[in-house]
Amino acid sequence: MGKTDTIKVHIVDDSALLRQTLSDILNADPGIQVIGASANPVFAENHFNREWPDVIILDYEMPQKDGLTFLAEIMARRPTPVIMFTTHGKVAMQAFAAGAVEVLSKPGLELKKFLFDSETMLIDTVKSAAQADLKKVLSRSVQAVKVAPKLSADSVLRPWDGKQVDATADRVVVLGASTGGTQAIEEVLSAMPKDSPPFVIVQHMPEKFTTAFADRLNDVCSMEVKEASHGDKVHRGLALIAPGNLHMLLNRRGDEYFVGVNGGPLVSRHRPSVDVLFRSAAKSAGRNALGIILTGMGDDGAAGMLEMHGAGARTVAQDERSCVVFGMPKEAIRRGGVDEVLPLDQVAGMILKYMAR
Repeated sequence: MGKTDTIKVHIVDDSALLRQTLSDILNADPGIQVIGASANPVFAENHFNREWPDVIILDYEMPQKDGLTFLAEIMARRPTPVIMFTTHGKVAMQAFAAGAVEVLSKPGLELKKFLFDSETMLIDTVKSAAQADLKKVLSRSVQAVKVAPKLSADSVLRPWDGKQVDATADRVVVLGASTGGTQAIEEVLSAMPKDSPPFVIVQHMPEKFTTAFADRLNDVCSMEVKEASHGDKVHRGLALIAPGNLHMLLNRRGDEYFVGVNGGPLVSRHRPSVDVLFRSAAKSAGRNALGIILTGMGDDGAAGMLEMHGAGARTVAQDERSCVVFGMPKEAIRRGGVDEVLPLDQVAGMILKYMAR
């Protein structure tokens, strides 16, 4: 599909309300055309034989064949960007592993209101999925929120005041990612030793899914990985994942770091927001922090990384070739806040080398 072509979408969901409402929302965007809406995978296959879509939106719970089974069949037949709806965190992890580009949480009640409130997010997600590099997704084989004005981190945390933070013996890695980030984060953390430097991580993901994501990482990594709780201490051998629908901030008391987890408005249209985490790291850790921005659409994290850079932190962005979506890293680089650009397979080694200095 060319960059200027209309994105052709097929919706597969047994809810007639969802099919109609989502079709109306997506068709209102001049860059998107819903070419089909099927009640189950069997009907969808018949449509696919006539016209194959650029993006497939797929529900998990359907009669005759569940969404995960159909997802696997799609990837085996003709790999295509798939956005999956589910209410189950473990299913979300399985969908990512099977090649889904994005997973969204679907509420059981007030579905129509949810869809219209999430209009901008849904359109952005489809456009991001259409740009995703499926080869990278498959080679390494995520509740929407009400759309609000695009706020900066100022709405949650005052800007860094320019004061340098005293250096300490303790360093911390702060990391942000979005589309494609679940696989990228797993690749980085699974290469870390048990006594790894501490990580504080924001991955754009619905609140029902972050616990399952942290549990999945904890199972495959040598270091401990958990969903963060307010007041958790940051220490070696531990990675903290921001809970979905809550901002996470890095705070400091004396020589110790801990995290704050709280609500607040959407920042860069996200909660948790990478910009919020990065700004807090600039204020609390300064030159003791290593900031990393990985694959993802949009610009969340770009402003915060520039603040980290100004505060003396080392800053790194994933390169375009290894990104599923080169959005967030590209914007961070464009704004001048990035010290080094690396392919994903070199990030873990860089972390260990830099943190050992």
